[in-house]
Amino acid sequence: MRTIDKRLKVTRRNFLKSGAAAAGVTALATGTVVIDPNGAWAMSAKTLKPDTMVTLVRMARDLYPHDRLGDIHYARAIEPYDAKAGADETLKRLIEEGISGLNQAAQAKHASPYAAVAEEGDRVALLKSMEATPFFQKIRGDMVVAVYNQPEVWTKLGYEGSSAEHGGYIHRGFDDIDWLKDA
Repeated sequence: MRTIDKRLKVTRRNFLKSGAAAAGVTALATGTVVIDPNGAWAMSAKTLKPDTMVTLVRMARDLYPHDRLGDIHYARAIEPYDAKAGADETLKRLIEEGISGLNQAAQAKHASPYAAVAEEGDRVALLKSMEATPFFQKIRGDMVVAVYNQPEVWTKLGYEGSSAEHGGYIHRGFDDIDWLKDA
């Protein structure tokens, strides 16, 4: 009679399946997984509400719009807010109340939350109406660094990085940015 080995063989496929399952369980145990409604990005959130994170990503894109950049770059810029809000109750309150106010304004004008307003111009008008608030100033000020301080963004926008260690830009093609010449 033949004996059959019923132990689970460790193959690449089984290893990857078990690793993905463990990662999912770990993500659920440590916080909420926030997934973009369009499936372009995902992040974990322990402190801020998932809707808040989605709205912040949309807001960052509206503040610094670039057709060349995917939403993943804006999500990476927003993700640190969750940990910062966990350590700073004042920041958490500022963000949650700011998003709540933004959503209320969007509901009043467009009968939907800010992130669901279809037209970019309508969302920008909502942002302009609150640009004097501390919430808006905080997000705008942080995003100018968080969005543009990603090496992946640099390559998409044509920035070649620091030139000081290579002798400066004069001898490295300071005027070779095609998109700047077209402006």
